[in-house]
Amino acid sequence: MNSPILNQIGTVFIPVSNIEQARDWYCDILGVPADGEILFGHIYVIPMNGTGIVLDSKIFSEENIFKKPVFHLNTENIEEAFQYMKKNQVELTSDIEHNHYFNFKDPDGNHLMICKC
Repeated sequence: MNSPILNQIGTVFIPVSNIEQARDWYCDILGVPADGEILFGHIYVIPMNGTGIVLDSKIFSEENIFKKPVFHLNTENIEEAFQYMKKNQVELTSDIEHNHYFNFKDPDGNHLMICKC
């Protein structure tokens, strides 16, 4: 059966409390410039390769914070990524598990994951 819906994820929305601070934090962690425009006063589209990330302060509330990772960021070197996050004082919520992934929180408490690709 043909479907007009593509088997692709376009973007993931992350609820953040302060769009400017979130933009700066995520861009710093991802090593991308934070020079894009904040849209409509509450949205920032992070320049990504592949599936996008949109930070959105309009959808932020305590109940919308990710309690479990809903996606993972890729790395080719899990140990290097882990040490990088430690050095940047990111709140780590797990050690490296199965030599493959670890979890952390953003400043708003969203649970995220980095996984070896």
